[in-house]
Amino acid sequence: MKSLLTVIGVLFIQLFSAQEDNMTYPDGIFSFEENKTQKIFTDWTRVRKEPNVKSEVTDSLNTNQQIMILKKEEAVLRLGERGANWYKISYQKGDAVSEGYIWGGNLSVGYRNKNGYDFLFGLSKTIDRKSKEYNGTEKQNIAGIKVMEGNTLIDEVYFDTGRGEELSYGTFTIESGHKLQNVELTLKAMVSGEACGIASYDQYVLFRDKKLVALPQLTNVGDADVYYHSEKFVFPNDQGGIPNAFIFKIEEMERDDKDREKKKRSSKTYLWNGSSYQLK
Repeated sequence: MKSLLTVIGVLFIQLFSAQEDNMTYPDGIFSFEENKTQKIFTDWTRVRKEPNVKSEVTDSLNTNQQIMILKKEEAVLRLGERGANWYKISYQKGDAVSEGYIWGGNLSVGYRNKNGYDFLFGLSKTIDRKSKEYNGTEKQNIAGIKVMEGNTLIDEVYFDTGRGEELSYGTFTIESGHKLQNVELTLKAMVSGEACGIASYDQYVLFRDKKLVALPQLTNVGDADVYYHSEKFVFPNDQGGIPNAFIFKIEEMERDDKDREKKKRSSKTYLWNGSSYQLK
């Protein structure tokens, strides 16, 4: 009898573990609040009658279309390294107001409006990229920033944002021109994971003369008090900044097996000529 109970217990654990492995979880970056407006990021997205990919398509929405989140559905769809809930939405086209369901991965993670332009930040796809760490390929999420004037795409840039574990949350802000020549404003997109050892990525993008210029990406990662790798920019308007240049600063700390702290610092300077940058 005892052996039988043991076997049943093992089978139960295996069944439970299998169910856990088959469950699909959403990335926190695609968690949108109900009764709040959002915007479509992808070039277009299907609106469906029900929250699943087999449901009838009732409409399609283009980039920068504003929608209202009515309800977050329990159903989750994972495409590549992106996992998101389905959302019930309402939207207006002309004089008509309609409702339907869209996948959250097609929405902007953040959006801002400045000087008559709409700036959108979102994740567009997952690609396979060669990796020395994995001695092969690994999945990489590709994010982008678009600048729109009404329904017209003015410019766009794309950059890596790591894997699914790095998509716990994200922010999107507009900063000043940092006293860089001809720069109207600076956009900053950030994505990050929650656990120790999971990287966060900061992407600065300059906006000038209706063009977006992506700066080198900043990566920050740490593991409690054992290790950290920190990257940041020093702009002309920052303390220690120099005119028409930005300084890329790197700091690393690691504790050895005798609990001794070792730090390394390095930097490189990029010159800005009013339209592009180059390493000094």
